[in-house]
Amino acid sequence: MAKFYTGAGDGGSTGTLTGRRLAKDDKLIDAIGCADELNSYIGVCILYLREEKIVSELRLIQNDLFIIGANLASLGYSGVKKPILDEKPLKRLEAGVDALSKNLPELRQFVIPGGSAGAAHLHVARSISRRMERAIVTAANQYNLDRSIIAYANRLSSYLFVASLYVNQAESAGERHPTY
Repeated sequence: MAKFYTGAGDGGSTGTLTGRRLAKDDKLIDAIGCADELNSYIGVCILYLREEKIVSELRLIQNDLFIIGANLASLGYSGVKKPILDEKPLKRLEAGVDALSKNLPELRQFVIPGGSAGAAHLHVARSISRRMERAIVTAANQYNLDRSIIAYANRLSSYLFVASLYVNQAESAGERHPTY
């Protein structure tokens, strides 16, 4: 039977693909953890969505997030080919934002997260994505990170926001806006 624990992290450190151990509160480990959390939450989003083009994109995003996590976990390691997030996923996200927003009304005010269940979950994913982006930028101040990851993280939150608006429109859920 497979063993699902090692005890190696009981002292507060975790291993990376480099073989190096880092403190569990290291900025790089935080960025990896945020990517993992977002990936998990996107799995939840998929459960609540009926729009196949969004579900298909979210599945691709989940794979992209694994590439990001592996890229971050392999910093400084020359023993294997480092997983790289090339510009194709970034361009794919941009095309997705453009396609989904084509029939949306012009946005002139902030949107209160909510609407349909699927859109509400996409809003949570968007906020996790923003946290991941902040964690990656913070880690980039300490480590030599692949800069394409930062651009991808930025575009990903835009995609998730537009997808939430699209889902609400498709499901006639409407948007609520703050009053000041």
